[in-house]
Amino acid sequence: MIQIQLSNITLVLGARRIFENLNWEIQRGQKIGLIGANGAGKSSLFKMIEGEHSPEMGGTITRARLITTGYLSQQPELDSSLTAFEAALAGNPRVAEVHAELERVENSLSDPEVYGNEKKLERALDQQHKLIDEYYSLGGDSYPARVRELLLGLGLAESELTKPMSVLSGGQKKLIGLARLLLVRPDILLLDEPDNHLDLPGKMYLEKLIREYEGTVVIISHDRYLLDAAITHIAELEDGRLTLFGGNYTDFVIDKEERLARQEELYQIQKRGIARMEMAIKRYRLWVQFNDKFASRIHAMEARIARVDKIEKPTLDRKRMELRLNGWRGSNKVLEFVDVAKSFGAKKVFSGVNETIWHGERVGLIGPNGAGKSVMLRMILGREMPDVGEIKIGPSVSVGYYAQEHETLDFNQTVVDSVRYAGEMSESRATAFLLRYLFTYKQVSQKIGELSGGERSRLQLALVVLSGANFLLLDEPTNNLDIASAEVLEQALEDFEGTVLVISHDRYFLDRTVERLLVIENGRLGRIPWRL
Repeated sequence: MIQIQLSNITLVLGARRIFENLNWEIQRGQKIGLIGANGAGKSSLFKMIEGEHSPEMGGTITRARLITTGYLSQQPELDSSLTAFEAALAGNPRVAEVHAELERVENSLSDPEVYGNEKKLERALDQQHKLIDEYYSLGGDSYPARVRELLLGLGLAESELTKPMSVLSGGQKKLIGLARLLLVRPDILLLDEPDNHLDLPGKMYLEKLIREYEGTVVIISHDRYLLDAAITHIAELEDGRLTLFGGNYTDFVIDKEERLARQEELYQIQKRGIARMEMAIKRYRLWVQFNDKFASRIHAMEARIARVDKIEKPTLDRKRMELRLNGWRGSNKVLEFVDVAKSFGAKKVFSGVNETIWHGERVGLIGPNGAGKSVMLRMILGREMPDVGEIKIGPSVSVGYYAQEHETLDFNQTVVDSVRYAGEMSESRATAFLLRYLFTYKQVSQKIGELSGGERSRLQLALVVLSGANFLLLDEPTNNLDIASAEVLEQALEDFEGTVLVISHDRYFLDRTVERLLVIENGRLGRIPWRL
């Protein structure tokens, strides 16, 4: 059953054409991963489905009757006066409405005007019966417990449930927005990067929710592991066109390569055929002055060429970010923790940490949100001091840092100035350098605060390159990168001659870049097998 149909959809924002004559059918029960480069228009497509953007040039969006959708944006708007738990509880207002109506009806049963009047009493009892049925069908009897279980499963800590929304991070607010949608259970879930701030258990929980969801799910995500584990179809938005592939992400990669190879083959065959006809036409034009019968042949062949449904030349090599990490040898012992402990007030982050990282190692650091992973990186950088123990960095080690929240960037600085000062280069050289990181001439003069998350991530990577570091501390480097840029980073780390310590919940990325894993949990640092 087709639930939503987009026909010949065109969207223009400002001077930019986002997509043109796009067609898409969303069928009941599909679990679709919507992928594409940053800026391809994925979020705009969701907003169009939700009615925030209107199609142009006669395009239409048709919905099946009574279909409901739930949309999670990248920055959900929630009541800041509520606690996290209260905001999630309010996600399904019908539960609260039915509960209030049920209380009113039950109170009316003690009113003499009702219990003393047979018809009124019968109506009240009938209404009570219907409300009780609806309340149980909505899960009202266990609703608070379900809300708590969902929030904890997605990765919020018990202590965070009672915190006001105003003090929560953007990632935590996104989790609450996701929980609200899952509690309402619309026919179609439209999820815009819901996994960006989830830890590994939270991602596994989300995958299970998507697989078991009774309705349809369309999710924008760059997490290739999630797209393999929970998705039945891949919809790729590229060059303003949408192509649907059956299967998960791995199936999509294989299928797309085969399609491109076949399209290239057919394009070359058609190109040679048209070239032969055009050469024949040239010969006939020379002969037509001697024999008029060739004129009809010329017209016939020109008509044949005009009727040919031209096969488009496929783009086999798309422009990608150029990332070259130039490491150097340095000390053999890069980093050493000796009996390190750290607490904040009564909260012990970790204690008794002893670990050594050697030159050339690629080490992944994982653990639940709030376990202390980012604290450990700040301690290595000297921005936090250990309560006990010592952190030793090799004498010829230069550290480069990629911050998860981009806090190393000056949001009031222009993009080109950040590179000029970091690389001590002219404006023209800085501009040329930024073009290799997929920035446009217009973007290099913008303030960093005006950039998207993906653009800030690429800028941070560019600045890490300019630092010339031989020891990289990377805190969730793939969070805002599209898949193509994440693959470039993976290749750059493989070629890097230095040492890497990376915090990541991206299992696909970890599987391709690290040789061993450290895990922080319950105040301890331990080792686990590196293949996830």
